[in-house]
Amino acid sequence: MPPWEVLLPVAGLALLDTLSPATLGISLYVLLSGARSVARPLFTFLGTVALFYFVLGCALVLGLGVLLETLGGLADSALVGWAMVVLGGGLLVYSFLMPTKPREPRRPASFRTVAMVGLGLATGLLEGGTAFPYFGAIGIMTTAELPAATWLPLLAAYNAVMVLPPVLLYLGHRALGERLRPRLERWRTRVESGSREAMGWIIGLVGFLLLINGLAQTGAVAALEGVGVITFLNGL
Repeated sequence: MPPWEVLLPVAGLALLDTLSPATLGISLYVLLSGARSVARPLFTFLGTVALFYFVLGCALVLGLGVLLETLGGLADSALVGWAMVVLGGGLLVYSFLMPTKPREPRRPASFRTVAMVGLGLATGLLEGGTAFPYFGAIGIMTTAELPAATWLPLLAAYNAVMVLPPVLLYLGHRALGERLRPRLERWRTRVESGSREAMGWIIGLVGFLLLINGLAQTGAVAALEGVGVITFLNGL
């Protein structure tokens, strides 16, 4: 079992990752499609998404571990700190400038198995570049230097939690049928309209954390403390 200082933040990031607008939106679309059987296309889609992220996570853990061993002490250098400052500042600025107008969500042209697998892969590819909670969890597991027997099941559990909300929606749909439809339709509208705004908040938060950590690593925070700026700000 992984230590609590690893398990708790990874679990929190997994819960945050359950808010994926694309996965939730497509799952709600399938459930509301009126198809005779929604289990096969839905679980084909969710299984593809989970498997895609699991393979991506394994590649990142192994690759990042090798990279950290190769770079050695470079991870604590001022150069990396300034890179974090630039990246964090860019993400923070982009979070304010990114368009928030909802886009028409990608929907399956058919519910055939091949189509749902393709849609799952497309969802993973499109959202993989902005899966900041997932990247954070990968970083925590890698820096903790967990053995494969520990991080593999932890990564699998993360991906299972990530697709858990659509599974619960399916179970509710099976149990309540048409009585749940009005609520599912309202949820789908909210997901489609609020996904861009939620993504902006997540990008802004990640950018802010990167910016602060980068400033601390470069010594800029210590310099500001030396001239009394931090003391002044804390007193406001």
